[in-house]
Amino acid sequence: MMKKDAGWWLAASAVIMLALPWMAVTFIKGDGGMAVCFLLFYAVNPVYSLVAGTFAGRDGRRLWSLPVISAALFLCGTWLFFAPGESAFLLYAAVYLVLGMAAFALSLALGSKPWLR
Repeated sequence: MMKKDAGWWLAASAVIMLALPWMAVTFIKGDGGMAVCFLLFYAVNPVYSLVAGTFAGRDGRRLWSLPVISAALFLCGTWLFFAPGESAFLLYAAVYLVLGMAAFALSLALGSKPWLR
């Protein structure tokens, strides 16, 4: 059952970190596009990183990579649709990774099934 859940979370990561930036660039022009990007970078992506990390902490042995994949997909999406090789996006990806791993560690520590048992 957890594998099926992981598939859904990976699909959600692809949609949020790849499809939403593409849609922002493709369908929203001008200042509206910038507003959507701010919303993505400062609200949607950080919250998603926290939620994904919390979910990954439920089964840390198998899902530890979910926050890493999520941050990597963000980086791929922004470099693909905004500015290839822009180093500022590395900082955003690092923050999303730290948020996801912190939520993962906290979820793991507070969970009923410790990872190292």
